[in-house]
Amino acid sequence: MPRIEPLEPPYSAQIGQALARWMPPGVAHEPLVLFRVLHRNPELASRMFAVGAGLLGHGLLADLDREIVIARVTARAGCAYEWGVHASVFAERVGLGPERLRATADADPTTHACWEPRHVALLRAVDELHDMDHLSPAAWSALRDHYEEAQLLEFLVLAGWYRTIGYLANGLLLDEEDWAVPFPA
Repeated sequence: MPRIEPLEPPYSAQIGQALARWMPPGVAHEPLVLFRVLHRNPELASRMFAVGAGLLGHGLLADLDREIVIARVTARAGCAYEWGVHASVFAERVGLGPERLRATADADPTTHACWEPRHVALLRAVDELHDMDHLSPAAWSALRDHYEEAQLLEFLVLAGWYRTIGYLANGLLLDEEDWAVPFPA
């Protein structure tokens, strides 16, 4: 049971429209529990929407790279809720197959042969940010080998944003969505 109860239908027209904007196109599920809890504070939800939607819909990173970052950040944060949602909604669409997806939750995903060099750089950078809150010169250099400055800025914001989402989902004690991919044991 979440620490803050999610809104339940029927929603006001304003909340219903806002929740519909938060859901990915083509998803047949009710709005996510996370979104329904956030709309207990519509002003905060509105401010958060701009960042989240911008990162998902208008980013400079390749969709696959974005989802690898999100999967690793949420795995390292122990956020089964958000990991499972993205695994269900985005992984297959962007080419993040089952082997790679499971690897994002491993202690060291870079030991799997399934990654391209740019993905190894992303995974290692996420781990350094998680462990040390900064990037070593080697991690930064590895990223620069594959990404332009604008993409590097986006990577840092993306990793930080999903760390924030992990804090939010974990702090609220959100249960995984019934339809979401279960987090690997």
